[in-house]
Amino acid sequence: MTNKINYSKIPEFEKDFKRLGKRFKTLDKDFELMKKMLLEPHFISGVPVPPKALVDIEGFCGEDYKSKKVRRFTCASLKGRGGNSGIRVIFVYEKSEDIHNITFIEIYFKGEKENEDRERLAKFLKELG
Repeated sequence: MTNKINYSKIPEFEKDFKRLGKRFKTLDKDFELMKKMLLEPHFISGVPVPPKALVDIEGFCGEDYKSKKVRRFTCASLKGRGGNSGIRVIFVYEKSEDIHNITFIEIYFKGEKENEDRERLAKFLKELG
């Protein structure tokens, strides 16, 4: 069993992240913390996550992959909100044998946008094969 996740980002995610990072100065650090404290313990060690912290995106999960949304993202720039920052992270998780892969698709702030870009997600999954 591997204790590492291979992370990647699509170009649109990079643009989203850069734009949000200008508004929320701690986003880089918060994002790394989310990977270390939420994704890695859950996917590598099977540590259960709080309900609704990490949810499947219905209609976008397959046999070999899961499309997920991080709903409990703590952003230090949004003081006092804890995991209810309103920042959402969309990613696709794939596991083949002992390799974990996570591709980040979108990051957004609910104050600006209500839901994930399903067309972007569908396009990525189509390219995934």
